Amino acid sequence: MTEKQNVNITVARGYQPQVVNLKQGVPAELTFTRTNAQGCLDVVQSKTLAFETDLPLNDPQTVAVPTDQAGEFVFSCGMDMFRGKVVIS
Repeated sequence: MTEKQNVNITVARGYQPQVVNLKQGVPAELTFTRTNAQGCLDVVQSKTLAFETDLPLNDPQTVAVPTDQAGEFVFSCGMDMFRGKVVIS
């Protein structure tokens, strides 16, 4: 059975948890659930992790995260005001 990392992130006035730790080389997914109608949090994006997805209110959205490279990778809201970080080691 293939191991997989799944992390749930609540989106409300920012990201909880704000820092996500993942193991390098193990497939990973982040599931974002927006629970606050604040405008700019309706999108989550990461240029370095190559995803951008809309976050409908109270509708979990899952994105795959590449874990082939170690490092710290930022994700943010559509306006880049709220940020979180994925740490792969």
